[in-house]
Order: sequence, then C-alpha cells, then structure tokens
Amino acid sequence: MLEAIRDRSKGVVAKVILAGITIPFALVGVDSYLRDAGSSVSVAKVGGDSITAQEYSNALQNLRNRLQSEGKVDQSVLDGPEVKQAVIDHLIENKVLAAEIKRKNFVISDEQLSHFITGEDIFQQDGRFSQELYDQFLTERRRTPSQFENEVRGDLLAMQAKDGLAALAFVPNGVANNAIKVEHQTREVSIAEFKTADFLSQVNASEEEVKAYYNEHQDKFKVPEQVKLEFVLMSANGLIPSQQVSEQEARDYYAQNAAQFQGDEQRRASHILISFGVSPTPEAKKQAKEKAEEVWAQVKKDPEQFEQLAHQYSQDPGSKDKGGDLGLFGPGAMVKPFEDAVFSMKPGTISDLVETDFGYHIIKLTEIQGSGQSFDAVQGQIRAELMYQKALAKFSEQAENFSNMVYEQSDSLEPVAKEFGVQVQTSAWLSRDEGAKFFKNDKLMDAVFSDEVLKEKRNTEAIEVSPNNLVSARVAEYKPAAARSYEEVKSGIADFLKQEKAAKLAREKGEATLAELQAGKSPALSWTEPVNVSRQDPQNLTDLSVSTAFRADTVKLPAYSGIADRNGYLVAKVSSIHFAMDGEDAQRAAKAELQNALAAEYRHAYINTLKQKEKITVNSQLLNSDQTNP
Repeated sequence: MLEAIRDRSKGVVAKVILAGITIPFALVGVDSYLRDAGSSVSVAKVGGDSITAQEYSNALQNLRNRLQSEGKVDQSVLDGPEVKQAVIDHLIENKVLAAEIKRKNFVISDEQLSHFITGEDIFQQDGRFSQELYDQFLTERRRTPSQFENEVRGDLLAMQAKDGLAALAFVPNGVANNAIKVEHQTREVSIAEFKTADFLSQVNASEEEVKAYYNEHQDKFKVPEQVKLEFVLMSANGLIPSQQVSEQEARDYYAQNAAQFQGDEQRRASHILISFGVSPTPEAKKQAKEKAEEVWAQVKKDPEQFEQLAHQYSQDPGSKDKGGDLGLFGPGAMVKPFEDAVFSMKPGTISDLVETDFGYHIIKLTEIQGSGQSFDAVQGQIRAELMYQKALAKFSEQAENFSNMVYEQSDSLEPVAKEFGVQVQTSAWLSRDEGAKFFKNDKLMDAVFSDEVLKEKRNTEAIEVSPNNLVSARVAEYKPAAARSYEEVKSGIADFLKQEKAAKLAREKGEATLAELQAGKSPALSWTEPVNVSRQDPQNLTDLSVSTAFRADTVKLPAYSGIADRNGYLVAKVSSIHFAMDGEDAQRAAKAELQNALAAEYRHAYINTLKQKEKITVNSQLLNSDQTNP
C-alpha cells in the first residue's frame, strides 16, 4: 500500500562558454549552448515556490525509466512533448496541493500516522507490528524514522486534500446504466456530405456586395496602432562572459559534488555502523562515537578483519550478516555524507568515521563498476556552472540600480546603456500583439502603449520579461491605427463572400435532404460504405461524423442526423445498433470505471481551482530546451 501511495503522490505518468554572446540571443533565457549550467534556474514558478531545472530533469528521467520498465521504449514518445508536459503538470499540481495543505491547515495526527504505519502488511509478523521489520525496512532504504514518517505524513496529507472531495462522487444506478448503455454501444454508420466546394460554381460576389461588406466591416480591415521601439536588455546571460572561474574553484566544486559526476559508475562498499538511535542525546552520541573510534582503531590495525568486525559490532541488521556488504549502488542511493565519502575513495581503502543520521560509519570501498567522469572531462561544464552562478549573483546586485536609472533618467536609454555596458537596440514596427510575441511579455507592451510612455516619451519601467532578463523600452516612432484600402482587400472579401454563399447552399441542400430522409423518403445520395463504430473506436470516421451519428434518435431505424460545419453539411445514417456489454461482471466493472472517472473529474476540477489561487508561470523556452533533458 505504501508503494501505491508513492505512485499516487508522484503520478504516472543537468562545456565551455563561447567567447561572445549577443544581447538579442539572451532574450530567450538560458542559452542553449550552456547545456550543463544553471541547474537551479526555475522551469516554473508556483506562487513563491520554484520548480528547478534539476527537479524537473529528475522527475522526467524517473518517468522515462518507469515507462521503459513497462515496455514503452519508443524514443520519440519518451522525448515527446506529451511526456514533458505530463511531468511539469504533475510538479505544478504537487506545488499547488502543498500550498493548499498549508493554507487550510490539513493535519495528520501522530496517532493517525502511527495507526497507518503499524497497520501496513509489510511490517506485520505473526499478525502484529514488528519493530525489527520496520527498522530493517528503514535501513535498507537509507531512511531515518523521521524521514520516512515525514514522507508518509506528506502522502497522507495529499490524499486527504485531493481524495476527500473525490469521495463525494456518486452516480445513481439509473444514470449509470444509461451512460454505460450509450458508452458501450456500437452503431452501423454511413455518411453523406454536401461540400461547400461543390457549390462554389453556383455563386458569385458582385462589386456592390464587396463594397457594401467593406463599408459595413471597417473594423475588420484596420491595421492596429504600431510603434518602433528603442530598448535595452540587462541579462544574467549577458554577464556570463565577464565572469572568471579559477581552476581551484572548479576543483573545489568537483570535490564537493563528487557523486554528481559519476556517470554510469556504481560502487560497492561495506560498512560498520555504530548507531546512536533516533533523536539522540549528546551523551548517547558521545558513547556511540567512543565505541566507533574503538572499532575503527581495530579496523586500522588489521584491515583484513573488516568483515569479522562488521559481524561482531555493526548495528545495521541488513548488512552485518554479510560482513557489512551493501552491494553495488549508484549516486543518489545513499544519504549524502555516506555517498560523498564513498565516491571520494579508492578501492580497498577505509574511511575515517562518517557521521549520518543513522550513526557513525566505518566504510570500506571494495569495487567500482562502470565509468565516472574525471575532473578534466567535466572541467568545462563546471566552469560554465560556476560562471552562470556568478552571473546570477552579479545580475541580482545590478538589477535594482538598473531599474532606478531607467526611471530617474527617463528621457533616454543611453545613460543606462553606458553605465551597464548594454546596447540600445531598435525594433521593427510592432503592434501590441506583435510586441508581446517578440518580447514574450504582455506587461512590457502594456507599459509601451500607456500615456506616460507613448505620449510623454518616457522610458518604461524595467520589466522582467523572462527569468533574469530585464528590459526597458521607449517609443522611437508611432503610427496610429488605420484602415486598409478597399483595393488591398477587395479580392479577399470576394472570396469570403463566395465561400459564405456556397456554404449556405450546401447547408440548405443538406437540411432539405435530411428532412426527406426523416420523412421516410429515399433521395439519391452517395453514402460511404457502412462501418460499425463506437465512441472508443471510430474506425476511419472523423470525430464530427461519429458524434453526429450518436446524436441520432434511434427509436426507429434507419435513423438520420445532420450538422453544418465549415466544409458544408454532413448527414449520418444509423442502420443498426448493438450493445457491446456482456455479463453482470462486465457491467459492474463499467460502473466502477464510471465512478472512478467521475471521482477523477472531481479531483481535476479541485486541482484547477487550486491553480487559480496561485500565480503560475512556466519558462517554456527552458522547458523545451535540451538543458532540462537528462
């Protein structure tokens, strides 16, 4: 059941910098060539909380691993936008749910938590909770009791918040039976179409009609007001080339993050654990350390006795009987102090005492499989990361001064450009909508078209158009909205009017034919070959054809239904009906499926409501770049 909770809470579904960087390129956010830098940059923000690129990358890789383990190995699917969107949607859902839990003070009491854990089958022995099984479970998963209990509490809180409303979902038997009957029905369907294109030769648009339409719809032919802008951009990326990183800084980073650079490398280690228990007192820790130092001295005196000493002294029930052997593991499998020690050791060596939440460890590295990345191999990547971090820090230092200067010296952008070493750039002619697309920001264009900027010729305030990118703009030239001339648009109007007339003829012909059919007559029609379709299996019919067929009143067969669309008029004929649900078990399963679907809809609506309470922004450029791909 614990695994089921995990699945529900997590859902189904990290080079050397180029010598130069142009300012316009920085508009898109983190540069694509900076593939391994900025792993802490936000992919999305939910209220005041961020979803980092690293968090997204880890979740994406986890989902891909799960899909591959289920036999879904089509790389185009694994790399597709649907998988990426599913991951970011799930992470956002977790954030808004966590905010609601905090806002509404959802509570799982210690008694409820204890009752849940002690009732789990995995911890039962002879029908009773086993502390030994519980301790072994925690040790095998490298979790302290408080870590595990906090995880379970979080899962239960999420279930309480999300599933409480869904539990109210109820479908009456009568409604369920009718819904199932329709949902699992198969209809034999043929289609006849009256296409707009077939009627174009029968219509025309006179000069008078075209002119009249032009005169009556002037608003449709207006060119919106436009501006040509001067703007400056201060970007964290623009500061990257000026940042310096020494070799020693890079080496320090490599040493501090050793596990990050292990690639597919796995290591095998043994350990002797001297535990000091949960929430230890200073005296308990002191006693444990003294004992650990005692054992460590014996190990150092005779390393060949490591296995025997592990049998004798180790308090890790999962490994002591194996001479302390923990087997092969990769980065991320152990708690950080333990992992940092293991991945900094050479085979055959024994560590000093390593303290974790479990106690004091004496570690022996016994084997290395696979290959890690040497410092030389990742030096460029590390320098890029550190340069990016320094650029972010510099950007934060300068952002306020930049904002103040464009406001205080609002009659020109030259002073701020000179002060911060950025370029004053000039845009092409832009409407409000075109400008919002160019800068990927509506707020900036709202400021540009304000009276203060447009009429008083002032700079806009400094606006963050994307994470770590500040822009200020001013209007260089302005064109008011104006109507396009009749000569420019008359051809397009004529084509539009002909399409409208032809569509009307097709609709009238289709409606008249449908009336004849429903009256029992047999007008000459070109029907498609009949096919048996269901809502789940449309065969080769379009969604519109299937939905039209299922709208037909089938009290009397054959039954007919029609609908107008942009292509003309469509008539569907239903010749026979079959109910595909056989047996009581199948019907019960269908009702359960319907109930679950309604509950899922309740949950979906609830999450959408929570999303409306939060300001959610997604860095689409970064989300779709290679940087977030594992």
